[in-house]
Amino acid sequence: MSGAQDSLEIKFRLIDGSDIGPKSFPAATSVATLKESILSQWPKDKENAPKTIKDVKIISAGKILENNRTVAECKSPLYDVPGGVTTMHVLVSQPPQEKEKKVADDTTINKCVCVIL
Repeated sequence: MSGAQDSLEIKFRLIDGSDIGPKSFPAATSVATLKESILSQWPKDKENAPKTIKDVKIISAGKILENNRTVAECKSPLYDVPGGVTTMHVLVSQPPQEKEKKVADDTTINKCVCVIL
């Protein structure tokens, strides 16, 4: 019975509503390992695929999970449903250079600074 409590069944919900998983992970699994699993299972037909684990954010119970934490540390009381599958939401952040390049290329932006003393 302790073996069942030492692992969690997790599925990852992507921004478009599709899912990766469910898959069983040991409670000692780090969030970084979860992100690596997401990268390896990412659907090939999706356009906004992350390139590294730094591009992926996992949200569970309204909190962004930190890479150095384990699944057990991030666990909430809602995870204790026997035989239940935990859904974690996945966000992909765009690389910063693409955002900066887009702003730099747009010459129609008027820049104005106002200071109120």
